[in-house]
Amino acid sequence: MEQHRPTALETPFVPVTTIPIAIEKKVDGEGTVYLRCKEALEPHPIKMTDRLRYWAEKTPKTVFLAQRGKDGTWEKLTYAEAWEKVQHLAQYILQGNASVERPIAILSGNSIEHALLSMAAMHVGIPYAPISPAYALKSTSYEKLSHCIKKLTPGLVFVQDGAIFEKAIQAVAPDIPLLTVKNALPGATSFEAILDTPVSKDVEAANKKIGKDTIAKILFTSGSTGLPKGVINTHGNITTNWQQITQIFPFFKNGGLQLMDWLPWNHTFGGNHNFGLILHNGGTLYIDEGNPTPQGVKQTIKNLKDFAPTVYFNVPKGFEELLPHLQEDTELRELFFSRLKMLFYGGASMEQHVWDRLDELALMTIGKKILISSGYGMTEASPSVMFNIRYQSMSGALDVPVPGLDLKLVPHGDKYEARFKGGNLTPGYWRNQEATNAAFDEEGFYKTGDALKFVDDADANAGLLFNGRITENFKLSTGTWVNVGILRSHLITMGQGVIKDAVITGHGKDYLGAILIPDFHGCKKLVKNGEELPLEKLICCKEVELFLQQLLDTMGKNSTGSSTKIKRALFADFELSTDKGEVTDKGSINQASILTHRKVYVEKIYSETLLPGVLEAQH
Repeated sequence: MEQHRPTALETPFVPVTTIPIAIEKKVDGEGTVYLRCKEALEPHPIKMTDRLRYWAEKTPKTVFLAQRGKDGTWEKLTYAEAWEKVQHLAQYILQGNASVERPIAILSGNSIEHALLSMAAMHVGIPYAPISPAYALKSTSYEKLSHCIKKLTPGLVFVQDGAIFEKAIQAVAPDIPLLTVKNALPGATSFEAILDTPVSKDVEAANKKIGKDTIAKILFTSGSTGLPKGVINTHGNITTNWQQITQIFPFFKNGGLQLMDWLPWNHTFGGNHNFGLILHNGGTLYIDEGNPTPQGVKQTIKNLKDFAPTVYFNVPKGFEELLPHLQEDTELRELFFSRLKMLFYGGASMEQHVWDRLDELALMTIGKKILISSGYGMTEASPSVMFNIRYQSMSGALDVPVPGLDLKLVPHGDKYEARFKGGNLTPGYWRNQEATNAAFDEEGFYKTGDALKFVDDADANAGLLFNGRITENFKLSTGTWVNVGILRSHLITMGQGVIKDAVITGHGKDYLGAILIPDFHGCKKLVKNGEELPLEKLICCKEVELFLQQLLDTMGKNSTGSSTKIKRALFADFELSTDKGEVTDKGSINQASILTHRKVYVEKIYSETLLPGVLEAQH
């Protein structure tokens, strides 16, 4: 008799401790729903560097941060060493031009020096702003960087490498004091030289003045719909969220969090969430200089062969790039899963085929599945407001608001708009009172513009589902509403790796269209000798066009009406522009920005005659 082999659903998970799902629900007379986690928020330190001081005393020799050095080996920094260096750097900052009104601007990416300078600034109550390196290195106009610098009026600018950032510095900040680690520009101060600054009692005196409302950092949003806004995160905002998240995942405590992480610190996911949770819980962070691209993932693989994480954070694209390497390299896979307790994605939805393959690889390697979790957050919430913590879940599911946070669901047509209030929510935007006033409702709740819906209207503990944006949906000329989020996700899934993303068109039109963002590697697999062709020629190949034609025909055949049928589509032959806000550092696209800046492609879709490159569903 053949032995029964357990299915994925029957297979146990690597056990982790998470918060019990217990939600309090109230509904007012107008149908507005209020939700709150029944577990209270526990007491926690308020100052950002209190935990650095704590771990320097309790576990002084534990590695806090590690980065690749010049010779390729790992440079490691313990908690005691970090605490010592922060004192000297804090004194240097107090003696310089930086102040509450003249924050420190950090233009380069993740590094030990970046971390030390930022903690030193916060230790003495000076705000800092980590600005996207893309604004300096991938832009030619420096429009967004110039905007950020003018808005900040920084008293000090930091870059890791003066040579790399020279053009940007000369363009937007030639007269601001500059601090560099290597390749110093004329007049710049060496980071190494200030590590010996004698520490006075002024450092401790400045630290004692810090309260929960003291500004810790200013994070500029991606500027997807305009120039970036500076979101204020106070000491109280960020430390509250560290405690909220740790109560959701108590296994993070006392060094339980060990990370290899590339996510940029100028974003709230990498900087507040990942870096912050390491600091709060006394963990170790290995800085991964890789990224979720075919080239960048090679560095990530090299790094993961040196260190086994207990939790692995990434964006869905990062997991997609990692999958083939985990499949093909047994040694890598066994090390990767050896200590792993949770996989966590953010920034976008994870496609089901990626989720399923991660489950399969875990089963193949350790005989158990790993909890795949996600969260819902935003820069304004420092960042986390809700988490998905059920073992057998799905992309887009949300189970519980973090402790100490109120969730308000306001009816908006057939949807609920999510609004939040709590100690982790921003007081507003840096030097932008108009945006601050518009961000909050009459009860002080932050208005997200995101839509949520209940899994079960009668049971709040069954969780909620992300339901797109309340403003991204539109009506066809017939008055029929189109759910953009669901349609986009369906296109990507049916695209089977050939379609990276999709922009849905059709506002006020007779039918739906789509501008499809092609995946270079997925397209290459369809075409013989596809490796030799550039993307703009690849998408014109008959094999790729046939794939798209069959996809449109299948969707058309299975559609339930005009709101679910993509009649015409074309592949984008352009690079998404960071300057125009079409894409963020994390790789997510902005529908509105692309529709605004690429009107010629929309016009091609709705031309009276079918133009070359545009395909039309035959069903």
